[in-house]
Amino acid sequence: MGKKNSNTLVKNASFLMVAALISKIIGMIYKSPLSSLLGRESFACFQFAQNVYFILLMIASFSIPQAVSKIMSERIAFKRYRDAQRVFKGALLYAVIAGGAVALICVFGASILVPDSVANARLALQMLAPTIFISGILGVFRGYFQAYRNMMPTSISQIVEQIAVAVVALLMANFMVHHFAGAGEDTLQRWSAAGATIGTGAGVTAALLFMLFVYSVNRKTINRRIARDKVSVDESYQQVMRNIVLIVAPIILSAFIYNVNGYINGVMYTSISDFRGMDNSQVKVLYAEFGFFMTLINIPLTLASTAPTSMIPEVSAHYATGDVKGAIEKINNATWISMLISMPASVGLAVLAQPVTALLFPSTEGVAGQLMVLGVITVILNSTSNISNGVLQGIGRANVPMINAAISLAVDIVFLAVLLFFTDAGIYAVVIAMIVYAIVMCVLNDRALKKYLGYQNPWKYAYLPPFLATIPMGIVAFAVYKGVRFLVRSLPHSNLLALIPSIALAAAVYFIAYLFIAKPSRQELLSLPGGTKLIVLAQKLRII
Repeated sequence: MGKKNSNTLVKNASFLMVAALISKIIGMIYKSPLSSLLGRESFACFQFAQNVYFILLMIASFSIPQAVSKIMSERIAFKRYRDAQRVFKGALLYAVIAGGAVALICVFGASILVPDSVANARLALQMLAPTIFISGILGVFRGYFQAYRNMMPTSISQIVEQIAVAVVALLMANFMVHHFAGAGEDTLQRWSAAGATIGTGAGVTAALLFMLFVYSVNRKTINRRIARDKVSVDESYQQVMRNIVLIVAPIILSAFIYNVNGYINGVMYTSISDFRGMDNSQVKVLYAEFGFFMTLINIPLTLASTAPTSMIPEVSAHYATGDVKGAIEKINNATWISMLISMPASVGLAVLAQPVTALLFPSTEGVAGQLMVLGVITVILNSTSNISNGVLQGIGRANVPMINAAISLAVDIVFLAVLLFFTDAGIYAVVIAMIVYAIVMCVLNDRALKKYLGYQNPWKYAYLPPFLATIPMGIVAFAVYKGVRFLVRSLPHSNLLALIPSIALAAAVYFIAYLFIAKPSRQELLSLPGGTKLIVLAQKLRII
């Protein structure tokens, strides 16, 4: 049973990772023409509005899928399907109230939330108000299916969402750019950035419609489970709402602190740079470079966050029934799948930072690539802290990562202020502060896991083999890129022509090296996407 459940966890995580990868690739691809269409200053306004939006989203709905999946999975573990359904309905009510309140703050508080240095981002933020409301409802439906350990609806909805975002954002941005072309620079920046944000709302709406369709298809099965339920205690909606708030509040605060970190760093950078007399236009340009960096770095960061999403209902169910050993097994599996992806992604982005950023963001001046080399370590660090956050939330200690995040934020702010005031690090200081935040968070969460679970980090199993496999991968990626680029230097799109074989061969080398180093079991390979093909490869290499 343990092995079967272990495979279920890894498969669920794998589904989410594949969906997240596709979604982020779409997001990355569309932002390249979007940045060119908007121009760097308008793109900087768009990016700043998105940063504030994500913070507000944290408050309104970010934690809802985790909370719903945790509370429902604990009831499903005891076959209390009617109580689980009450949690679902209570969560919908919570999402409507919280989402509506935060959406109003988004509309009427834009002048406060967005500083004067990027005032043209205010309209874009206001355009995102309906999206905040809809996102909460979407989160409830995603949490519902995750509680039943069905990650497919969430995975597909993420892809649907990003396709709609990309199409509508580009269409609306293009319309606004041409419509306000002669209306003045400020007006053009304001409306073009706002046009791009409309795509975010369209994406969330499309994803919600898809989830409603899936729910309606599964309605008969849901009703049958509820009808057979003989063990539910029929919790009152008052109790349900109280449980939701008790779970949601610390997760919200933890996520809020984590994400407000980016907002505070951005405000500190722009404000202190202005105070020190730096040209406002140059500040915006460098912040746009930081936006390019974040767009790329968020791909592996998002992939890494999928493991905790799959893990929370699994860990919660085992912990609720007193199976601590089973819970630890889930944690180890989640860590393994997360490192298997985040390690090569980090090294690959570091080695190919400049050509990748130049390909996707032609307007870059090279700063984004330099930021990438510096900041790619945050992928591994945040992957680790995301898992520990999920574990602590799953065992009912959601207040711990919240406190740890607050401590990490305080260290981050002090560190960044010192760098910005007393050095010329500029935008690089923001990335250094991100690294400091991630390190402090990892250390504090690791101490908490040892305290509450007696948990020991599986570094020999989950960290060391992927790391060792990235060494030959990185060498191959660099050598192949340089060699092919030299050979095709006179051809058009030589950068792209060199990147394709470089990435493909590096990926192949990584997986082959990993098979030799880790010697995974047949069962472990089967749990991965394309597992049967990996088994065939391992057999040919006489590894298994």
